[in-house]
Amino acid sequence: MNILIKELPETEVAFIRRTGSYYEPQEHWGNLINWAISNGLFPPQQSFIGISLDNPNLVESKDCRHDACVTIPDGFYKERHKDMKFKKLDGGHYALYHFYDTPDKLNFAYQYMFVEWLPNSDYDADYDRYNLEFNMNNPSEDPEGKCKVDLFVPVKKRIS
Repeated sequence: MNILIKELPETEVAFIRRTGSYYEPQEHWGNLINWAISNGLFPPQQSFIGISLDNPNLVESKDCRHDACVTIPDGFYKERHKDMKFKKLDGGHYALYHFYDTPDKLNFAYQYMFVEWLPNSDYDADYDRYNLEFNMNNPSEDPEGKCKVDLFVPVKKRIS
């Protein structure tokens, strides 16, 4: 695997949170995408980002939280959107894993990053920031039903 270290800027997003198994239907994505499109927020100017907030190995499946996010431009008038939540995503150094496979295999990308790549790199995971899943396609439109995700894992240089 070719893992790249990238610097990401601080980014503001609108988001909808869902609680439940990561393997169940993700209806909050449809709601977010409809809201985003109706507000002119779609690629390539904006990005759709998923944030899995809990490790399913440590948290019961029914309690796992996921945020479906869309980036918003500077000057976006948030006050007009009381039905939407907003937050800032921290910038900094991230390890980038280009994932292209069926959505159910994204967990293997996480396992690779945390179990194999990180321990053998010059970096430690930065647990003060979120892992970011930049959704680069719509799996329902992919001929093989695969998703293309740029997985960004926050890292900090390992101190020897």
